[in-house]
Amino acid sequence: MLCALCVAMAAPLPSSEPSAVLRAPERLARVSSEVLRLAREAGWVRQRYERGLRMAKGQKTRADQLARQLRGQRVVSAVLHEDAGAVARAQYRTGGFTAPGSLAAAEEPLDLLELQGHDSDRRERLARMVIEADSRNRTLAADEMSTSASWQVLDADVTQMRTERKALEERLAQARGDLNSMAAAAVRNGRCTPVDLDGLQSELQDDRNGGDRAAAISPSGWTRPLLSYELTAGFGGVGAHWASGHSGQDFAVPTGTPVRSVGPGTVVSTGCGGPFGISLVVRHEGGWYSQYAHLAGPLLATGRNVRAGEWIGLSGTTGNSTGPHLHFEIRKSAEFGSAVEPVGWLRARGVLL
Repeated sequence: MLCALCVAMAAPLPSSEPSAVLRAPERLARVSSEVLRLAREAGWVRQRYERGLRMAKGQKTRADQLARQLRGQRVVSAVLHEDAGAVARAQYRTGGFTAPGSLAAAEEPLDLLELQGHDSDRRERLARMVIEADSRNRTLAADEMSTSASWQVLDADVTQMRTERKALEERLAQARGDLNSMAAAAVRNGRCTPVDLDGLQSELQDDRNGGDRAAAISPSGWTRPLLSYELTAGFGGVGAHWASGHSGQDFAVPTGTPVRSVGPGTVVSTGCGGPFGISLVVRHEGGWYSQYAHLAGPLLATGRNVRAGEWIGLSGTTGNSTGPHLHFEIRKSAEFGSAVEPVGWLRARGVLL
């Protein structure tokens, strides 16, 4: 994800729809809340779908294994039944002796009884083998039927979840598109009003219940600007999209992703146009500053104190941007031109990206 960074800021255009601008803060809060809610639900549905898919595949594999075992066991049973039939036919022909010529070979009554005893043992062992084979057949057949039925139910559930996931992702894409459009209109009008946090209370509460743990604040009090992301353009990169070397680190994330302050501090400036689009700069102890650019909307106004990991904005694609992402900088001053390499700077403070 590329972003062009330069010193000049574009002059805002006058609004052509005053009434719409007056309603913009409320609409922005509503759309932002919708994006956050749908993104959270989409995450839950995606997890359920992937878990259900794994379970369905496991049951299908198990059902196939049982079916193969059942086919083999039925072959064994058929052979045993055939042997038992041969024994029964031989017993009928020889009067109880299964080995041909055994009766003629017996010269004494005791020899005859011994031969008959051996034949009885063989018949009993064969009978037990037939019974055990039939029992395994029934067990395997029942297990195969139960597992197949379970797989069919799981497969139906996965199909339904796939449909729900697609519909939810379509709604989320629409909401993100609306948020991008509203952010672009705010930049054109030069009125990048912070999103009303009162309208995001449920989402903020959910984040406080679990998000702060995921933020992984280091012992020195610093954290990442995002919880989930893909690193793209790094510090110092060169190309047609930058007037000079790239002055920050880009994080590819969907529009509406909560952006967090990397450390405690105070919001000292906000931007609403130019190459950075909607942006925030936070002053930290020790004379350091962090910048967050290309936002869809800020959540805090200038002068607000922030904690490490606290939401300060929603990611977007305002300004000179080719797609939704966060441009993040660490600076020695609040102004452009004093940036240092941010990944190593965070690493030195116990934060790995």
